[in-house]
Formats: sequence, structure tokens, C-alpha cells
Amino acid sequence: MKMLGRQLAAARRAAGMSQPEFSARVNINQETLASIEQGRRPLKLDTAERCDEVLGTRGMLAAGVMNLPEVDQFPLWAEEYMDQEKVAIALSWYDALVVPGLLQTEAYARAVLENRVPAYDPDSLETTLRLRLDRQEILQRRDAPTLSFVVWEPALRLRMGSREIRQGQVRYLREVAELPSVSLQILPLGSPSHAGVDGPFTLLESPDHQQLAYTESQRGSQWVSDPEEVSRLARKYAMLRTQALTTQDSMGLLDRLLGEQ
Repeated sequence: MKMLGRQLAAARRAAGMSQPEFSARVNINQETLASIEQGRRPLKLDTAERCDEVLGTRGMLAAGVMNLPEVDQFPLWAEEYMDQEKVAIALSWYDALVVPGLLQTEAYARAVLENRVPAYDPDSLETTLRLRLDRQEILQRRDAPTLSFVVWEPALRLRMGSREIRQGQVRYLREVAELPSVSLQILPLGSPSHAGVDGPFTLLESPDHQQLAYTESQRGSQWVSDPEEVSRLARKYAMLRTQALTTQDSMGLLDRLLGEQ
């Protein structure tokens, strides 16, 4: 994806066009063009075809899009989510099956990815693992977003990987929970109420304060921007936070898990 962005930038400069001029010619936002050229946003096929036409590159960019490695071809909604995640000012994440991706250790993330069916080939697994870990950069940013996580207890008890991997993951969660930008709450297995029975989801607030949501399931991912649907998920998340343990009690549960494993 980054290589394709660099090729686009080189072709644009060779044609003697500035970013503002070129973005107007191909009818895309200048900020979007900059993101594509920097490899932060994927080049879509229809945009690539317009770029080829304007730049006279004879289908080179379109061919590049169609021949991207499989691991680079995330579902459209997932690509858009990752773009928004990088710049979000707030994220609220509920997970029930595994530890949220932003909080996974390398060893735990590898164990999760190794359970994929159909299995990744070795190169694709390594690339996907790197992409997942790179997203965790937002935890350490100076302007880190406000991050709230609610995790159902079974996700912590699932025997994912070896005992050492599980211990390392719980220990890391305990460390991350101390970060000033992070709120981590565990929804205990014994809770009589559970607002998240329909599955995991993420809420996101963009820099311009737009409220968005993202969901994943066996059948794919979905980017949610309809205000009514986002509101419904936001209300679920608010209820989950009241049903979960407090942040302090959640850290106590993590300590007990470390003693049990």
C-alpha cells in the first residue's frame, strides 16, 4: 500500500501537478490524496483508474491496486476504521471473545492469528501481526485518545496459547490499566446482567466530534455512521460500564487471574 502511494506521488510530481491541483482533477479531497500518497489510506480501484487517466500512466496504478498482496486488501469497512482509529480522540471498545487488539501482546496476538481458519501462510501471518501491533502506537502518543475498554471475563480465561503467553497477556493488561488515558473494566462471568450479548463493537469519536461505530462478526465487518444506530450502541456501552467491575476492582481481578494461571 505504501509503495503504491509512493508511485502515485512520483507520477503526480512527474506530471508537474501539485496536490491541490491534482486532487481537484481527480475529484478527491486533498487530505485524502495526501493520506494515500503517504500509505496511510488505501488507493481504491475507481480512484486509481481516474489517476491513470489524468496522469497518462496507462493503467499502472489500477493494476497495482488489483495486484496488492492479499494481506493488504482489508475489507473496505476495516480500512476506513483503521484510518479513523489513527486520529480518533476517543475510543470505547467492548470485547467478549479475546482481548481487544489494541491491548494484545505480540505472543498473544500471534496465538490469536494462528487460530484463523483458513490459516494464514507464514508471510501473511507475520505481516498481519505487524500491522496489528503497529496500531498500538496510539497508546503511547503524547496526545493519546481517551481509551475505554470493557472486556467480558471469559475472554481472559480462554486458554489462548501457552500458560506463559496467557500470564504475559494478563500482566500486560495490568500495566496498561495504569496508563492515564486508559480505563479498563472487566465484566465478570457472574454478572446477572449483560448488555453485550449481541457481540463486540467499538465506538469512536473523530477529531471533528463525529460519533461513529464499528462492528465485526463471522460474516464480516460493518462501519456504522447512522446516528440512530450509533446511539443504540453508545447506550449499550454505557450500560456495560455500569454492569462491569470498577477499574480498581478490575485490576484486582487481573491480579487474582495472575495467581490462578
